[in-house]
Amino acid sequence: MTTKDRVRWDEIYTSSGPPRADAVGPPALFADFEDLFPTAGQALDLACGQGLAAVWLVRRGMAVRGFDVSAVAIGHARDLARRSGVEDRCRFDVVDLDQGLPSGPPANVIVCHRFRDRRLDRAIIGRLAPGGLLAISALSEVGAAPGPFRAAPGELTSAFAELELIAADEADGVAWVLARR
Repeated sequence: MTTKDRVRWDEIYTSSGPPRADAVGPPALFADFEDLFPTAGQALDLACGQGLAAVWLVRRGMAVRGFDVSAVAIGHARDLARRSGVEDRCRFDVVDLDQGLPSGPPANVIVCHRFRDRRLDRAIIGRLAPGGLLAISALSEVGAAPGPFRAAPGELTSAFAELELIAADEADGVAWVLARR
């Protein structure tokens, strides 16, 4: 990611301020599938932003590592974990995922909300533990104009076709997949 992009994200998170603790929860796209998310094990939250999904997963009983390119977002995520009393089971790191997925143990769940880097697809699949759950969403060309950060029609389901598809949709400029390894 360019320095300009990183600065832009820092500015976005600075202007939005820290998240409220009552905003913690799964990404709205996956709220109807809450009961499918594990309640124990390891989780990764890629492009975690301010940590809302990560803290939700920790509250469910998981240990979570969250990565985001914005130091401001990571600061907010760490503060949210502290305010929520779960900082001992959350680790948030500033990571440019354009450089790849950091190494680590297999994950029982990987959440990647509104971030898309096709170069990470194989690493994401490889990082899922057997039976692990992937919840991924991205901006989409379906119902929106094409763009460099938008998934083409069918792209997410195709990229993760080797996983067992639980649910997926593409509409209104957003694509998402929920799948199990």
